[in-house]
Amino acid sequence: MSDLRLLYFAWVRERIGVDDEEVPAPDPDMTIAALLDLLGERSAGHASAFGDRTRLRAALDQQFVPLDTPIGTAKELAIFPPVTGG
Repeated sequence: MSDLRLLYFAWVRERIGVDDEEVPAPDPDMTIAALLDLLGERSAGHASAFGDRTRLRAALDQQFVPLDTPIGTAKELAIFPPVTGG
């Protein structure tokens, strides 16, 4: 089983203090939200970044998905705030 690469952007990255990290690949049925629950226990920065799920968006292998999406066999998970255009 390979690792899952986590990428953090904008204020999510600032709160956690790193651009990215790798974790052991979770069970394919685990949702992104469930993984964020586990990651929130890593540090105060993780807890702060993942505390308000309404302020987060996700992409699995560069495809936008809802947080209740199972991770499946994805190799990369990006977490970022909503993007607004002008």
